[in-house]
Amino acid sequence: MTHLTLGIVARRRETGNRWAPVSWAPSAVLPTAPETAPWTRLASQGTQETWYVGPATLDLHPGETAHYRDNLGSGRPSVWVALRRDGERLGVAAVSVDPYEGEALAGDEALLLEALPMPAEVEALVAAFVAAFHVEREFYKRKRKPADPNALARRAPRVLGLDPDEEDGR
Repeated sequence: MTHLTLGIVARRRETGNRWAPVSWAPSAVLPTAPETAPWTRLASQGTQETWYVGPATLDLHPGETAHYRDNLGSGRPSVWVALRRDGERLGVAAVSVDPYEGEALAGDEALLLEALPMPAEVEALVAAFVAAFHVEREFYKRKRKPADPNALARRAPRVLGLDPDEEDGR
């Protein structure tokens, strides 16, 4: 397993909606975590602010290289970043380059999820990881076993004393 530390940037926007006056969304992935303190405001323009959320660890697993290869070959390699509310602030819940894990994260309504462009440096590291660890596996389709018609058949009731293996209750 390989670990990469990335920096996560989020955008805060005032919506003008009384039920949800502020919206947050992941907006960028930095190839390395800067020495900036988490929750530092980077820019402000009108009703939008850009914040450095903090570092996040991206784990690459040798068994998932086919998924990473699918992401790299998609034409738009992405990093899925999921943020979760942590009191007043947001915390990084997950970071992944596996498109199928990103799809699974989309099912959690408590997460703020975005597929962000993968930085070139991270793309090169993921491509090197795939080249080093990918093993092509042949597709194996299981064959079904034929159904046993007697498996659910009704059986005759057993009578005590007729089965020699059964005790007679004494």
